[in-house]
Amino acid sequence: MPRFLRLLAASAALFLFSATSFAQDKVVYHIDDAETQATKGLRNIRNHLDVAPETKIMVVTHANGVDFLMEGAKDKKNPNIDYASLVSALKARGVRFEVCEITLRNRELKKDQFSMDAEFTPSGVARIGQLQSRERYAYIKP
Repeated sequence: MPRFLRLLAASAALFLFSATSFAQDKVVYHIDDAETQATKGLRNIRNHLDVAPETKIMVVTHANGVDFLMEGAKDKKNPNIDYASLVSALKARGVRFEVCEITLRNRELKKDQFSMDAEFTPSGVARIGQLQSRERYAYIKP
């Protein structure tokens, strides 16, 4: 093999190695029951970012999991926990929160019932699948 090709191959290998070694961690948190998962999930996300602040985190909600993103939502077991402030603090750290539009239709909910920190996706389950298969997000269900 000519020297030029060996150098080119070595450079390409080094580039690929360095690109993968500095890849950003990406995680999707799946919440489908706010009452049992929201407080624990938000705490997990905060702790996750405390030790790995560069992690890209998405929270995808559907079914009863959307409830903690509604205006005025509080933890039923601990009413002192106001979800809006916890969500806003995490959003300020780069976390994205998505609500399933199928859930909105099935439960007859309106987008204006949700916190300004919430975004919407056509299907929560489909979105989780896309994040895992196409975008290589790790999956966590608190």
